Amino acid sequence: MIRTPLRPLARILKARERGEDPGAIAAENLRLRHEAIADKARNRAESRLLILGGFFAVAFMAVGLRMGTIAATMPEEPRSAAAGNPIIGQRADIVDRNGRILATNLATHSLYAQPQHLIDPLGAAAQLKAIFPELDQERLIKDFTGARKFVWIRRQLSPEQMQQVHDIGSPGLLFGPRDMRLYPNGPIAAHILGGASYGREDVASAEVIGTAGIERQFDTLLRDPANEGQPLELSLDLTVQAATEEVLDGGMKLLNAKGAASVLMDIHTGEVIAMASLPDFDPNTRPQVLLTGDQSDSPLFNRAVQGVYELGSTYKIFAIAQAMELGLINPDSMIDTKGPLTWGRFRIRDSHSMPPVMSATDIIVESSNVGTGRIALQIGGDRQRDFLASLGLTEPTRIELSEAPSGRPLLPPKWSEVSTMTISFGHGISDSPLHLAAAYASLLNGGTRIEPTLLRAAGPQNGPHVVRPEVSARSLSMLRQVVTRGTASMGDVEGYLVAGKTGTADKPMERGGGYYDDKVISTFATVFPANDPKYVLIVTLDEPSENSGSEPRRTAGWTAVPVAAEMIRRVAPLLGLRPQIEPETLASVTLTSN
Repeated sequence: MIRTPLRPLARILKARERGEDPGAIAAENLRLRHEAIADKARNRAESRLLILGGFFAVAFMAVGLRMGTIAATMPEEPRSAAAGNPIIGQRADIVDRNGRILATNLATHSLYAQPQHLIDPLGAAAQLKAIFPELDQERLIKDFTGARKFVWIRRQLSPEQMQQVHDIGSPGLLFGPRDMRLYPNGPIAAHILGGASYGREDVASAEVIGTAGIERQFDTLLRDPANEGQPLELSLDLTVQAATEEVLDGGMKLLNAKGAASVLMDIHTGEVIAMASLPDFDPNTRPQVLLTGDQSDSPLFNRAVQGVYELGSTYKIFAIAQAMELGLINPDSMIDTKGPLTWGRFRIRDSHSMPPVMSATDIIVESSNVGTGRIALQIGGDRQRDFLASLGLTEPTRIELSEAPSGRPLLPPKWSEVSTMTISFGHGISDSPLHLAAAYASLLNGGTRIEPTLLRAAGPQNGPHVVRPEVSARSLSMLRQVVTRGTASMGDVEGYLVAGKTGTADKPMERGGGYYDDKVISTFATVFPANDPKYVLIVTLDEPSENSGSEPRRTAGWTAVPVAAEMIRRVAPLLGLRPQIEPETLASVTLTSN
């Protein structure tokens, strides 16, 4: 910066020549200099104020925009940041095919103690014992008076229990929020749902994990936050399931059975509408697994899926259908039924006197072991095994339950001729009721292979064909006659045209081989309505005995059949089926439209 001198020499000399005061020139220059400095300072201040004003304007605009954005968004609870992998406490609901809740979550609290903050540890232990009788008071005292800094007391509390603990008034007793899995229908569909328990947990939350059934099979899906709480929809109908269990329970008690199972399945889609196993349990208070003894005696054991049994004469229709498919017989073919049928030291007999020659239809209607065995010999062991495999009877079912792989069929180590004969009438091979339901559905729906499922299906399955449609129709006609004039006469339900086959198999001994003389597995495999089949129903009773007569009656016609008939009578209206009048012609199945 170049400064102008206050007393420039040229102006001073001129001023003296004119007689003017040279000091006035210096004063004038000093005034001008001060004015220039003031103007510069004022300009600098104005610029700074302008910039500062711009900053304030931008800041207020940003605050206003943010406030507008927040006001326009949906309110939500703040989430605290946590290091590491947080515990995911929320679990999706499970619903039936109509959206009714089968499993959901309930907000509750846990109870824990910080012994160092307990005012009266002994008194607190005594009062907790009074609230929770199952607690060990001596153990509580040891924990409260020892060196521990943290003690779990209860993983979940009811509101009443929480208030009682709160009334103790001890600062060392604390509550933590958490979700618990709730099954509002109690034991209904218990074996399907399975149950859940706590995995990782802390005082603020807990990880709910599936321990059995659907809960375990779809555990990852139910806990996945990406699903945004979308419920898992099952094929079950809660109303039908409840009615099925009620009838089955009544039948089991009335017939003095050790256990029971039933499967109701859509014959075209494979959807399981209801599936029951008794005795059952409440998944809200799931019992412990048996540590000793036979696991099949536990209420946790799913007889419909895990239980594999010799299902007796219900298998005879498979032999007859395969022989018709191969062109070996037709429904009117006459078969030698004169017994016994001998193979080495084995003698195959019928349960009651039979004519020496019977038609293939009458073999099914009267349930002849000898006639079915002779037909099986015509088929041969290899072809029989392949046909049963095509019906899914030689491998575990692929239903969506964690227990399904354990329901593995028991097959003979060597498929000999005697095995071929006995398997044709349901002995020497063991399957679950669910296996039988899927096989009957595959045979009688027109001959399309069906896989059972517990998930809601969009439409019929398009599986491979196991028999021709005409063979399926003939088989259905035979089974209808079993109900109208055969061993399942008590299974007829007016208006619903029931078709089915009975099966009574002696129960094998647990040790030493052989069979019991007074213990059986009785089964009724049925399809309804027979003129337009929609559903297959399997009812199996373990060690039933009908004792109203002079001697106990254990055959399926006296035990499983009446239970199945009552079940159809109860659930058919719930399924939307209208009673129908039976067509006059029974030689073939007449299809009617709804």
